[in-house]
Amino acid sequence: MSQEELPAPSILVIDDNPDHLELVRRTLTARGYRVCLAANGETGLRLAIEQQPNLFVIDLGLPDIDGQTLIGRLRHMALFAETPIIACTAWPEETARSMVEMYGCNGYISKPIRIADFADRIASYLRR
Repeated sequence: MSQEELPAPSILVIDDNPDHLELVRRTLTARGYRVCLAANGETGLRLAIEQQPNLFVIDLGLPDIDGQTLIGRLRHMALFAETPIIACTAWPEETARSMVEMYGCNGYISKPIRIADFADRIASYLRR
């Protein structure tokens, strides 16, 4: 199968802000990614199992499951032990950096996202 025939990577975005979800969806689909959206952690867990994405983008401040718990649950599933998880948070940079290390994320992207380089940053996490 040639590179051109491979399916586009899939990304599951879990965030309770509908405007942020739509912005991320539009930005990533414009770059050819398959994007699935979840507005809370429980829905995100269900969709993760159904869709088996290549990468997660997770807001750490969800209303139903805190980021640490959600990421921990994903990391304890053999299916997602190696799947990149990127935190997307408005926390100050120093706090975000320490929290994503403790939570087991592969990195973080600060909110509000910078549309100019968001998709490139996602691509870099997919290549790792």
